[in-house]
Amino acid sequence: MDINRIIAENLKRLRTERNLSLGQLSELCAVSKVMLAQIEKGETNPTINTLWKIANGLKVPYTKILEQQEHEASLVTKAETDSFASDDGHYRIFCYYPNTPARNFELFQLELDSGYSYTSIGHSEKSEEYVMVLEGELTLTVNNQSYVLHPDDTMSFVASAQHLYFSSGRKTLKAVNINYYP
Repeated sequence: MDINRIIAENLKRLRTERNLSLGQLSELCAVSKVMLAQIEKGETNPTINTLWKIANGLKVPYTKILEQQEHEASLVTKAETDSFASDDGHYRIFCYYPNTPARNFELFQLELDSGYSYTSIGHSEKSEEYVMVLEGELTLTVNNQSYVLHPDDTMSFVASAQHLYFSSGRKTLKAVNINYYP
């Protein structure tokens, strides 16, 4: 989910929970009513200082404005994900659940065109990665050792070191990837 949308939803929820108008919140946090309205609509990218002022005015921790709210049930469609692609476009990754202060993992779907590779420079110290192949064939190289994974195969490894994904089958590789940060 887009960070501006998260901020917009959180600001509106926090303001309405306190039965505050935009004008009243403006007085509490010394941020203009127009700016607050733009933030609530997701039309602007607020500065860190603006977010701090709002948090102080609402008397909440700064992270309350930035954290994606957890619901009893949460549906995320692929169209709603933040997606990234390699420069050549052959590697694509879709972030379904980002790492947050309340969630110590990230959940991705990755796609890698047949015959292409992608090298990850590694993640934070002590991080762990879990990969499950859905379609295609993955040759995963970790610590100079290669492993071949087929559909429904899974593998976990310490992810702080560089690792290489190679789509070694005939079809585009599709896999689920979880990065865990203990």
